[in-house]
Amino acid sequence: MATASPQRTVRTRRGETSRAAILGAALDLFGERGYDATTMRAIAERAGASLGSSYHYFPSKEHLVLEFYRHTHELHLAAIAPLLGREKDLAARLRGTVRAVVVTCEPFHAVAGSIFSTVANPSSPLNPFGGAARPLREEVVALYAEVVKGSDARIPADIGEMLPLSLWLYQMAILYFWIFDKSPGRLRTLEVIDETADLIVRLLGLANLPVLRGSRRRLLGLIRNVIEG
Repeated sequence: MATASPQRTVRTRRGETSRAAILGAALDLFGERGYDATTMRAIAERAGASLGSSYHYFPSKEHLVLEFYRHTHELHLAAIAPLLGREKDLAARLRGTVRAVVVTCEPFHAVAGSIFSTVANPSSPLNPFGGAARPLREEVVALYAEVVKGSDARIPADIGEMLPLSLWLYQMAILYFWIFDKSPGRLRTLEVIDETADLIVRLLGLANLPVLRGSRRRLLGLIRNVIEG
């Protein structure tokens, strides 16, 4: 088996260090100046890198934000791994997973606020519903599929098909609430998560009642239309 040369390994490590420095500088400046007022030149200067090197690693500010999404997702995965490994109760798995999202994102609250107007723009490449965000979106949806599958809950097949994507939409709603939450430590967001996660699981428990099956089909159709739209 071929192994990487020491010189190539050093170059790779330097590249990873440079990428991390540029991303860190960008996040600092987004929080300080706002996304729109931050230039790639300013990011390069803050990172101690050349402008050309910055563009080599991140061809645009949008690529930096996509890397930010990836970074927080990886932090989230690491944070919830112990919970998903031991817990079988769906309410606890869902509540813990969504709580971990806002806890891991909390150090970047100012950054999230600075890019919100851009992210919320349907025409922006940073829109979480857009094509550029699709690979990471699919990973998060797969995570919620794991949250459900690893639980001891009995979920109807038609709901199970749509539930992971629906839970991703729920996570996005929580994150938007968190961005505007001014309560100390964003405690109000955590309270909303606790209240709504339990409510969602209770509603899932009622989904098999015959009287609700018609409403269930209509609701799933509505969710499907919204997603496809």
